[in-house]
Amino acid sequence: MSRVVLFELNSQDPERASAFYSAVFGWQVAAPHWGYREVTTGSDQEAGINGGIAQGPQDYPHGTRIVIEVASIDATIKTAVENGAQIVRDKMEFDAFYLAYLVDPVGLGIGLIQPKL
Repeated sequence: MSRVVLFELNSQDPERASAFYSAVFGWQVAAPHWGYREVTTGSDQEAGINGGIAQGPQDYPHGTRIVIEVASIDATIKTAVENGAQIVRDKMEFDAFYLAYLVDPVGLGIGLIQPKL
């Protein structure tokens, strides 16, 4: 079973969004790295997930996406497409993980992440 491991908040004003979530909820928002601000929402001993805030790209300018960790990003993309998903951004490689963005059959944006072993 694959689990939701983080959230992404896309905004056209990520600085303002970061200030809001920090002030209202006490979230710790890191300095931008690749335009992405990591967000810590609580201690690792508490239930919940962390996430990030970024300037939304043209294909997803604003909104919230969940990111789901998968064992094989290639196999999951194939299965998702066979079940009606559309690829927004195909598999991308980062230092420690692979990432892809899809839209499910009802229009919800999701991310897939596969850690590198």
